[in-house]
Amino acid sequence: MASVVCTLRDHQDDINWCAFSAKLLATCSGDKTLRVYNAEDFSELPFSPLKGHSYSVHCCCFSPCGQFLVSCSTDATTLVWSMVTGKIEAVLEHPGRSPVRICALSPNAVHLVSGASDGTLALWDFHSKRLFRTGGVRDTTMVACSFSPCSQMFMTGSTYGDLRLWDLRLNQLLAKKDAHDLGVSCCSFAPGILSGNQVVQFRLASCGQDCYLKVWVLNKFPSGGFYMVLLHTLIGQTAPVFCCAYSSDGQLLASGSMDKSVKIYDANYGIPLHTLNHHERYVTACAFHPTAPLFATGSMDKTVNICRLDDGCRGKAAASRSKLLVADWSEGDVSEWLAEEGLQGLVEKFKANNIDGTELLSLTKETLASELAIESVGLRGKLLRKVEELKRGSICSGIPDEFLCPITRELMREPVMAADGYSYEKEAIEKWIHTKNRSSPMTNLPLLTTFLTPNHTLKMAISRWKTSQ
Repeated sequence: MASVVCTLRDHQDDINWCAFSAKLLATCSGDKTLRVYNAEDFSELPFSPLKGHSYSVHCCCFSPCGQFLVSCSTDATTLVWSMVTGKIEAVLEHPGRSPVRICALSPNAVHLVSGASDGTLALWDFHSKRLFRTGGVRDTTMVACSFSPCSQMFMTGSTYGDLRLWDLRLNQLLAKKDAHDLGVSCCSFAPGILSGNQVVQFRLASCGQDCYLKVWVLNKFPSGGFYMVLLHTLIGQTAPVFCCAYSSDGQLLASGSMDKSVKIYDANYGIPLHTLNHHERYVTACAFHPTAPLFATGSMDKTVNICRLDDGCRGKAAASRSKLLVADWSEGDVSEWLAEEGLQGLVEKFKANNIDGTELLSLTKETLASELAIESVGLRGKLLRKVEELKRGSICSGIPDEFLCPITRELMREPVMAADGYSYEKEAIEKWIHTKNRSSPMTNLPLLTTFLTPNHTLKMAISRWKTSQ
């Protein structure tokens, strides 16, 4: 359960952002101010509100130590505030004087990035407060930004609907166009980093005007190349999704929407755990406390709600799936999954046809229409999308890394060996070769041949491991 323990009503206009440090909560608003509260009793600090911007304040974030607060505004500035005195430590004027819509600090507090309405990005040295480099994308508005947990790169989102990955020299490493139809609203890296078999993996959440919350897997290969694949598309909200945030342990993922709701999900499996409906207007901001079981949401109703997450909410996240491999699910597991995904109407039909995990993964449009007699095209499409999410999300830390495809990071079913000496899932490496001009995902060197050899030894090892589970 998640229950509201406090409602803050001090702002005079829409809440645009909220952020926690270990000891403080900061909020910013269209009323041109920031307000800072004690995170224990939510009393406002003596130097609050902070008044330094001349127009709406769009975003705010704390330095990792909590000593500084950064904010950005339509007035084309990014301000750095002392959380000891409440005074302005630095005024960073955005190149071109364009309204600044987003700002983010790297986890190591070395770099600060600000994004503006003209599509430009400014990368600042946070210690010296000096401009380091500028870049960006023309003819769009930067509205989302998040640093990776390693602090060496960051993702941006724009009103074009694209997600773009940048290094610290503002070289573009990856572009995912049309990630969200009609525009991205927010993006957030998960705090954890997975590594193995020379591949480093990150997770990223993004949301947008298409009403979706999406979870992506970003793989970095030894060659320096990146590959991003969609893991989950969460459709729990019925209107544009404005904000998203991970908990500090990466187990929970939250989103706020134009439909006035807040959803909290199991971040690993995309399963909804709780819904909050305490705001009277659009939910525009959300943030988890880094150590305490607290969660803040801000809205266009001018209020900020502070919620307490009990152990049951996190307990659901830890035990949300008893079977790690979908292919091993029983008919009962499939029925439970259908109910969780809002497809209760299909439970009896699936039971009557003895659909277990293996059968679920093999479903096609044809079998749904002819054998299961599901007449609704929309329902068939929704079910198949959910099944595809299951296929992408069937990774867990208990699977030996050598059994995971380096491209998809999924358990291999048809492992094949390529000319670079590495084994991959057959379908994934075939797609890679088709789109990457015959380069190796692991070395980035040209493959001498595209011939793929079935790896029967590895397939047998995977089969033995599955039997032992």
